[in-house]
Formats: sequence, C-alpha cells, structure tokens
Amino acid sequence: MKVAIIHDWLVVNGGAEKVLQEIITLYPGADLYTLVNFLPEKDTQWLNGCTIHTSFIQTLPFARKQYRLYFPLFPIAIEQFDMSGYDLVISSSHAVAKGVITGPKQTHICYCHSPARYAWDLQHEYLREAKLHSGLKSVLARYFLHKFRIWDTRTSNGVDLFISNSNFIKARIRKCYGRLSETLYPPVDTSRFGLNENKDDYYLAASRLVPYKRIDLIVSSFQQLKDKKLIVVGDGPEMKKIAALASGYPNISILGYQDDKSLLSYISKAKAFIFAAEEDFGIMPVEAQATGTPVLAYGKGGSLETVVDGVTGLFFSEQSTASIIDCIHRFEQMPASFDAAAIRAHSETFSNVTFREKLKYRIELFLKEAR
Repeated sequence: MKVAIIHDWLVVNGGAEKVLQEIITLYPGADLYTLVNFLPEKDTQWLNGCTIHTSFIQTLPFARKQYRLYFPLFPIAIEQFDMSGYDLVISSSHAVAKGVITGPKQTHICYCHSPARYAWDLQHEYLREAKLHSGLKSVLARYFLHKFRIWDTRTSNGVDLFISNSNFIKARIRKCYGRLSETLYPPVDTSRFGLNENKDDYYLAASRLVPYKRIDLIVSSFQQLKDKKLIVVGDGPEMKKIAALASGYPNISILGYQDDKSLLSYISKAKAFIFAAEEDFGIMPVEAQATGTPVLAYGKGGSLETVVDGVTGLFFSEQSTASIIDCIHRFEQMPASFDAAAIRAHSETFSNVTFREKLKYRIELFLKEAR
C-alpha cells in the first residue's frame, strides 16, 4: 500500500508536528507533502529521512518569514499535489492539508487539529488581533476568508474519515462541515517527564506569548497576589506587554524562552501550572500532569477533557483576574487533595504509545470496512 502524508506547513516543531511524527512512525515509507518546509536542520531528525515535497509557495519571495501572507494561494497550492499514485492519503490538517484532491478508489483519512479557526468561529477575534477590523485591508481579508470558507466546506467532502483531536473539535467539525468524526487525543511523550512529588512554592505559566493564551490575565492576577510567586516561561509577540505588566512586582518573574531541560525542571517543581487559554486540546497541561503537577485551567475547550476537576487540578469559570484569583485561593485551601502519583497516572492516557496504537487500529479497521 502506497501512502502519502499531507501536513499544512513545516516551520516549527509544535503540537501538530508531534502528531505528524507519530504518523510517520506508523508509515515510515510514506511520502510527505507540505506547503513549505523551513524547519531548521537540527529539528528534522524526527522526519526519519522521508521524502518531502513542497508547493510553489516555498520559492516565493519572503516566504521563509512571511509565508502566511500567501494565505489566499494556500488552497490552490495544496490542490496541485498529485495524489493519484497513492492508495492511502493521511492529512494532518489545521488549515488546508485536507484539501488535497483524491479519487474514488483512494482512501483519505484526516486527523483534524481544527477547522481553520481564523476563518470560522474565531474570525472576528483574529481580525482584531491583526488590526484588520476596519478599513480596506479588512474588506480584503474578509473577502478572502469568505472564499476560503466556501472552499473549506467543499473540500471536506473529499475526506472519507475525520478524526478529531478532542470532543471540542469534534463539535467544531460538525458545525463547520456537517461531518461526524471520531476523537483521538494528540500524543504526549509522557516518558520525557518524571514524577516529582516535591514541589517548590511557585506557580508556573508557560506558553508562546500570543494574545489568546491570556498570559496577561495570569500576570495581572499575581499583581494582586503579592505574597505568591509566579514564573512565566515563553517568548512571543506579547513579550513587551507581559514584561511591562510584571515590572515592579518582585513576586513575578518573566524568564522568556527556556530550553527543554530547563522548562521541564520548572514544570516538575511548580506548585501548580496555570492555563488561561481556550485551547482545542492543550498539550502543556498534560505535560504538567505527567510530572505530577496539578493544573489550574480555564474550564472551556480542551481543558475539560485533559484535566479532572478536583483530582488533577481545578477549573476557573471565566477568563478574568477575579476568577483566577478565586481558583488559586480554592487550590491553596485543599492541597492535600492532589496526589502527584494519581495526576501522573492520568496523563498516561494521552501517551504517544496509546496514540499510535489507537490510530493504527482505527485506520486498519476503516480500510477493512471499506473493502
């Protein structure tokens, strides 16, 4: 059986790429297709030497740093990949990968991280963040997003089986495409994280510093909790804003980017990990639990599926400083309720081994039923 794997783009080694790595492990002889490949050489070992095909966007001016500006061309580019020689096509899609063209005798299985959030329910939020909420540029952006939604819906019909990365995304797939899907949580390499039952007296927030992660809310909360220590790890467009919020508050430390070893150390020793984003899934909370660290999370989105309220962490109901502060107070009144070993055991249900086994079983079952 000849297999092709389609991935939106290869720029950083993030959560979507962890899924891609496991798919490549299952099908080591597969060809890999992606719009652009700008991964640094040092970050490509996990690709296992597979043949990589890129689109014409790879060679366009400024694509290395500004490939997203070619968004209107993404659908055309993904449709130019010739899939006619493959029996099985597996797309790892959060944007356009699922839009490859396949024939009736081919099987196309899509692992959907999410329908493109900026084109669907989060369009207005993304336009505000990009300062495209008014003016001529806003009109053009809205026009291209409108055209994209039409294309996105049409190409969803070319997928034989959708696999969603959470029940939250399962609902989004149903809403956007009118398609049913099966949930398989993304893989987390829990073997990298050892149980640590000896916690230090600080809270940790770690993520890329972008607006929807709401690190600003966490920092603002600790402006009022001056007797409690917060460490923030990560870098990104909001670094200046976050650093300014923390300025003058000795209980708040903004460390910026940290390598994997240092990040792991901070996670494993934290009293609790704070997560204020509404994520589709959210790998960092699972990684924190893999060290036995409880998670204080915003109770919407993927967190509802990865954190067990009162067992592996606590939820706060609103993205607000008052709600976060209330959650921290509740947490500190019940520290004996959180068993680090039990928290670690829960994280194992999201391991990469479990992911591979379930994905392989589902694909093989679907192929068998389709014969």
